[in-house]
Amino acid sequence: MTLFYSMAAFALAASITPGPVNVVALGSGARYGFVASLRHVTGATVGFVVLLVAVGFGVYELLQRVPGLLHAIQWFGVAFLLYMAYKLAVDNGELGDSDTARGPTLSNGAVMQWLNPKAWLAALAGMGAYTAGDPLRIWQFAAIYFVVCWLSVGCWAVAGAMLRHHMRDAVRVRRLNRVMAALLAGSAVYLVAAG
Repeated sequence: MTLFYSMAAFALAASITPGPVNVVALGSGARYGFVASLRHVTGATVGFVVLLVAVGFGVYELLQRVPGLLHAIQWFGVAFLLYMAYKLAVDNGELGDSDTARGPTLSNGAVMQWLNPKAWLAALAGMGAYTAGDPLRIWQFAAIYFVVCWLSVGCWAVAGAMLRHHMRDAVRVRRLNRVMAALLAGSAVYLVAAG
């Protein structure tokens, strides 16, 4: 049972800390509300768990054989973050009942994880530390991670939804969107500098 607690602690530390996926969840909660943000939360969780299982079952070996592939994923990730930052920066900040249809989608959340270097590092480190290639352990870790990741990203969406009550003015929403855009762009710049 101690191993499972350790897996959950690792998943929590990796999932709840600030990163691009969580910044989008916060912004989505503030802009569209919690229920509409569940698409992003669920997509990000499913996307990460699929990545985690793929790494566990051999993608890590592929990345070692084709090192340029990881580099390409990182650059696509940077481009995607900059695109998301741009979309936030130019948003008009108008809230309305019809806005829920335009919130982040399930597929956006999933794609963000696959293009998120933080997610790749967490998947590689977690699988290396906890599974040793054992298929049963891979699935156990993935199940634990699913629950912890969904709750963690969901917390960011809840925090954003709590801000929503203070964000009835389009000017305030635009300010929040621009701060979120700056954070996403800053994440992209950091990834380029660190890479």
